[in-house]
Amino acid sequence: MRGNRVKVVEVGPRDGLQNEPYTIPTSVKLELIHRLAETGLNVVESTSFVSDRAIPQLADAEEVMRALERKPGVHYPALVPNERGYERARAVDVDEIAVFTAASEAFNQRNINCTIEQSLRRFAPVLKRAREDGVRVRGYVSTVLGCPYQGKVPVSDVVRVAEALFEAGCVEVSLGDTIGVGTPNQARTMVAAVAESIPVDQLAVHFHDTYGQALANIAACMDIGVRVVDSSVAGLGGCPYARGATGNVATEDVVYMLEGMGMETGINLVNLARVGDWIAGELSRPRSRTGQAILKRSS
Repeated sequence: MRGNRVKVVEVGPRDGLQNEPYTIPTSVKLELIHRLAETGLNVVESTSFVSDRAIPQLADAEEVMRALERKPGVHYPALVPNERGYERARAVDVDEIAVFTAASEAFNQRNINCTIEQSLRRFAPVLKRAREDGVRVRGYVSTVLGCPYQGKVPVSDVVRVAEALFEAGCVEVSLGDTIGVGTPNQARTMVAAVAESIPVDQLAVHFHDTYGQALANIAACMDIGVRVVDSSVAGLGGCPYARGATGNVATEDVVYMLEGMGMETGINLVNLARVGDWIAGELSRPRSRTGQAILKRSS
């Protein structure tokens, strides 16, 4: 059994807001990031330097990062799709990035208009420059438990793509169930297969909650040593290229479960619930179940 400290990676400002049907004001994005950083979270993924045409909701990436008041001890990574995105990110002092690809060829073609191998080649100069610049790189593998176009995704494909990202220099690889179709046994089997070639302490899990399985999936992966979990405050999110996919698992629900399992996160759950309540109100979105319960209890 590994240690009881769990790193929660908050992806709401990026993965959550990119799926909103309208553009959120920059001031609201900044307020969200600042409020999250005050809860005890030490990783808040803040934006994405993808094409404005692809994700117009995050077209203000430079403005967000320039205006961001960075709290000591908190990391503010940003997603980059290619070398141009890397240059944009570095110009506004981003010092941690994430790159992304999929385990499904069909999803990659729909999402970033290239094959898996082409996407890995596209990242090669980014990873080279990041090493030279001392920039930490995280790798995302999406559709690890199912694809909206291809259907089932072989575990061997997940392993192959994760290994490629790790060998290219990603210090952490996040395994994402983009459409939220996985169940605990499937999740555990998939992560265990990847962990045969990548140390489990350098793996993260990223579950969407389409079928209500995300918490159970996280718990199953904790059993085999995973200690990094991605989540989104108030369960914000979805995927612009996966119709029907609901939001990420809510950070409030994850923290409540982890605390009940005897795990430490360093996060103040009441403060986090207040942030979730605020942003849900701003976006006219439902609150997380844990958030609602915590605020009722503390009122």
